[in-house]
Amino acid sequence: MLAQRTLKSLTKAVGVGLHSGQRVELTLRPAPPDTGIVFRRVDLPQAVDIVVSAEAVTDTRLASTISSGSAKVHTVEHLMSACAGLGLDNLIIDITADEVPILDGSASSFVFLLQSAGIALQAAPKRFVRVIQPVEVREGEGANVKWARLDPYEGYKLSFEIDFDHPAVDSTGQRVAFDLGSGSYSRDIARARTFGFTKDVEAMRTNGLALGGGLDNAIVMDDYKVLNTDGLRYNDEFVKHKILDAMGDLYLLGKPLLAAYSAFRSGHAMNNKLLRALLAHPEAYEVVTFEDERQAPAGFATLARAW
Repeated sequence: MLAQRTLKSLTKAVGVGLHSGQRVELTLRPAPPDTGIVFRRVDLPQAVDIVVSAEAVTDTRLASTISSGSAKVHTVEHLMSACAGLGLDNLIIDITADEVPILDGSASSFVFLLQSAGIALQAAPKRFVRVIQPVEVREGEGANVKWARLDPYEGYKLSFEIDFDHPAVDSTGQRVAFDLGSGSYSRDIARARTFGFTKDVEAMRTNGLALGGGLDNAIVMDDYKVLNTDGLRYNDEFVKHKILDAMGDLYLLGKPLLAAYSAFRSGHAMNNKLLRALLAHPEAYEVVTFEDERQAPAGFATLARAW
């Protein structure tokens, strides 16, 4: 049986929110089979659980936000990406503020935390959403077009193309394809940092956003170049971060996908729109398990490699 996964022990992190600048503590706890991934706002007068799902996403401006009633958690995509990359199914995440800490701006710190706690196999079959018919969402026309698509594929691969018309971005790789079954998420994707432009950061701070952002947790560019003295971690770090974000956004479905995701200039809003389009067409997918893990796609039965 290809089994569900949780943590062997709890682990903790402390950081600041990218947009709020608030100090926030995370406690990541093991959870029973079929719990899913649950964010728990423990700072509220009465703790509120927010169960990850496509429908729980209520805001996609600059980041993915999930809600239950008035309780919200912003910027969940990097932590969710780490969970997707490591194949974690069940997790309780206690959080003491309304935004996940940005840490170093990538998913690598979350991968380290989760792997340090250890991954435990559980006595329940892992459930996948297998795409059996193509689903696509599209916006704009001509130079403004952007789209995202899911196609049938017995595994999970993602391809992404960016188009920013900026000298520092244009000099790097514009397109990346990554196959979760054959690649190493921790090595190839998780270290890619979020990025922004000085002119946009100034405007965001005027509006009370990006208050926790800086050169230690983001790639920052002026009109011409990258300002970080240590440069880029990958020669295609910008588009790899878009793959990282997409993996986190799509894992908000609540189950891992068996599909090929492809996108051009997509973002948090379009990724969630794609999930909702999939769920709106029950004939386009099925939920499957693998009683014999040898029948699962290559690489899925193996615990993710450490660094």
